[in-house]
Amino acid sequence: MKNVTQSAKFNRFLGRFFTYLYMIVLSIIIIYPLLITASSAFQGGNTTAFVLDFSRDWTLDNFVRLFDETLYGTWYWNTLVIAVSTMVIQVAIITIAGYAYSRYRFLGRKNSLKFFIIVQMVPTTAALTAFFVMAFLLRALNQPWFLTALYIGGGIPMNTYLMKGYFDTVPYDLDESAKIDGAGHLKRFWDIVLPLVRPMIAVQALWAFMGPFGDYILARFLLRTQESYTVAVGLQTMISDPTNQQVSLFAAGAILIAVPISILFFALQKNFVSGLTSGGTKG
Repeated sequence: MKNVTQSAKFNRFLGRFFTYLYMIVLSIIIIYPLLITASSAFQGGNTTAFVLDFSRDWTLDNFVRLFDETLYGTWYWNTLVIAVSTMVIQVAIITIAGYAYSRYRFLGRKNSLKFFIIVQMVPTTAALTAFFVMAFLLRALNQPWFLTALYIGGGIPMNTYLMKGYFDTVPYDLDESAKIDGAGHLKRFWDIVLPLVRPMIAVQALWAFMGPFGDYILARFLLRTQESYTVAVGLQTMISDPTNQQVSLFAAGAILIAVPISILFFALQKNFVSGLTSGGTKG
């Protein structure tokens, strides 16, 4: 009996040891690049490579230069407009579509869901030529609205499928009870079901907002002038020339990208949990 107890304690010790070891290694992998970026962004002068050096004095000069010497402010505004537009329109579409696929039975429902999965298997890079031809025919090259439309359309198939699956977790009995009480389609959707899927809506909004900030390939392919660049494309120009790399400015710009994303995350954070219970206790 004593040997069994010791063996169980040893197994628990090993489990905790490898768990903490995994968390420490993962933390290093995540934090180390952030420290390098911060070190390059907040230190004076310009560097030719990303290095972790805290020996020099920290300053905000790189952030001032970023807006004075480049079009970063314009790039930032372009990206914000695209990101907000993508988030609002895409979340509205996939929420309504997910509800329709979950609660209603109509012709082509199963086949269209399968089509969504098949479309999602095609990588964006494989469709770059088609996007270029489409933009050329629509005279939409260098137009942010066309890029926004591609972001919205590209996120609809898989996200609609995910949203439909989350709607399926909401008991259909709630709809039936509301229907017996005289609630119409819109009221059942808005007052009964929607509050219960707020966690997924919050996640989808965050994903949709983050997309334009991180995308480089599609934006670089369709946006041709510096005034229309997004931050990802604009920042890449700072390190694309091997003879004149502006690493400090690049790092400063990369840090500023995290500001609106962090604000949105903390604004939506309460919905990740509260949305699970709100709406279900109303009489």
